[in-house]
Amino acid sequence: MSAAPSWPGGTAARRVRACALVFATLLLAACQSLPAPERATIAAEMVAARSSVVDCALPERCATPSSFREAGVAKLAASTPEAPRHELVLLERGPDALAVRLALIRSAQRTVELKSFIFELDDSGQLVLDALLDAAERGVRVRVLLDQLYGLAEPNLQAALASHHRNFELRLYNPTFDEARTQPLQFAAGIVCCFRRFNQRMHGKTLVVDDAVVITGGRNVQDRYFDWDPVYNYRDRDLVVAGPAARAMRDEFDLFWDAERSVPAEGLVDVAERWRRDGGAPPGRLDFRDRLEAGRLGTMRQAASDDAALRVGLRDVTFEVGAVRFIADLPEKHARGAAARRDASQVMRGIIAGAREDVLLQTPYLVMSRPARELFHDLQERDDAPTVRVSTNSLAATDAFPVYAMSHKYKRAYLRELGFTIHEYKPYPTDTPIDPASTGALGAQAAADFPLFGSATRGSGNGPVPLRRAGVRVGLHAKSIVIDRRIGIVGTHNFDPRSDHWNTESLVVVEDAAFADALADAIERDMAPENAWLIAPRAKPPLLSGLSYSLGKLSEALPVFDLWIWPFPYARSYALRPGCEPLPWGDPRFFECWEDVGDFPEVEVGSKRIYTRIITGFGAGLTPIL
Repeated sequence: MSAAPSWPGGTAARRVRACALVFATLLLAACQSLPAPERATIAAEMVAARSSVVDCALPERCATPSSFREAGVAKLAASTPEAPRHELVLLERGPDALAVRLALIRSAQRTVELKSFIFELDDSGQLVLDALLDAAERGVRVRVLLDQLYGLAEPNLQAALASHHRNFELRLYNPTFDEARTQPLQFAAGIVCCFRRFNQRMHGKTLVVDDAVVITGGRNVQDRYFDWDPVYNYRDRDLVVAGPAARAMRDEFDLFWDAERSVPAEGLVDVAERWRRDGGAPPGRLDFRDRLEAGRLGTMRQAASDDAALRVGLRDVTFEVGAVRFIADLPEKHARGAAARRDASQVMRGIIAGAREDVLLQTPYLVMSRPARELFHDLQERDDAPTVRVSTNSLAATDAFPVYAMSHKYKRAYLRELGFTIHEYKPYPTDTPIDPASTGALGAQAAADFPLFGSATRGSGNGPVPLRRAGVRVGLHAKSIVIDRRIGIVGTHNFDPRSDHWNTESLVVVEDAAFADALADAIERDMAPENAWLIAPRAKPPLLSGLSYSLGKLSEALPVFDLWIWPFPYARSYALRPGCEPLPWGDPRFFECWEDVGDFPEVEVGSKRIYTRIITGFGAGLTPIL
């Protein structure tokens, strides 16, 4: 039996079909494109149509006071270059993260800069966009920079925004075909014809207000990042940074804003076409602003206005610290021959290399890049090797099924050679900061409407797999590191090949024991037995255990062998038995206290499991892409 897929016509035929796909896509784009002079004329019309009406004589008179912004101003005043001062706030809960975002935008007196990989016009997106537009209308300069693939990718909406107000500007990073929306055919053609450029995405997330305070971390602007999705929500983390580091984040925003790949919305082909077709801005695209007072939207708007309540709710995760380092990949990372411009990856690995006792790593996608594997291998070779504990997703919890399938293949290497202790997040954790019901995300029919769902992006084969139980699923999305409980890192970097090579990423590095200790507590909560399964070696077979181990190791290097001959992986998932202590692997009583729950607990076994084996066998070469 052939191990590789059979394609009619062989390699030559595949190349012909690929070329035909690219040609058809480019031809279609060419047929739809406006001539450059006409596009420039339409873009000028959109800019000229922008309102210049400002609601306030002075923006600060209409701004809503916020203690988070005031903390930034105070820390700037108290800082010197030699002794910077900052206030940090950990945002573990989604509703807090959304409320503080709204509060900060409302408090802006001069400028707001928002950079995001995803911005969807769902409930949370409507609230954030309305706040941004309101700030512009009262005289604040608002700049929004989004990655083109998932950033308000609706040309009618972008046409309305591009012509709305002189204080509001929208740019899209790296639009491969110079359009707001990437059609499915264009997506496929982008992979075939422009693989390098199409994969180079802006993954950073920052909200900068008045150069004084910033929110940054793992969250994009979409309901599932704020506990508002009825099907699937992310366990994520943000950080409010008030003080001088905000200026470094604004400077980084400026570099991306001025980059060649950042294109004004009015310069995109499909946006210009909609403007010409409708004789101006498509009507009704901003009407959502009149419907934000009902239900959970109105409740959230009120919560964002209650500064005292926000402060009280976050006082236990608020910290006074000194220096804060902001490390970011710059747009030059995407220039040819600029492989050395991987600042975030290099700095992060350098910090980990200095670990003395303990490394605590939280990442949604446990697919180690080659430099990362070498780093952890070197750590384990030391006589005083630190412990390395990893919090990541289970197959039941992940939003990226193929990525998990590839990481599954290398569990033996992670456990045995890199010394990891791995905890995989459960889809229904018992003790979690996520509480969708508290914000009205769950209607009475939620469980009935979604008794068994197969994808967080309905119709996609890359989303969560079907589960045995109904309910609102939770997946890990936080990206954080704690070193020796003295250094804490919160950022966008997934510690994977994609973050190393393709995406631009950013990190906030804080050397403060109290902050690092609180961050470690949050990660360890996600790793607790009620929230995660422990990954450990399977029980040794009574016979030929050495042969079993050798064959399993060989399977990592031979995908076909892994698929067809050796379907028994080295590691298994374990759940803690009631009344037991969480004993480590290697303790003689380990199997008395830990129950083997299989390779993929909670997953509805069927064809998906076969697909997992196929991906683990054939997908290793896709690791840098995914």
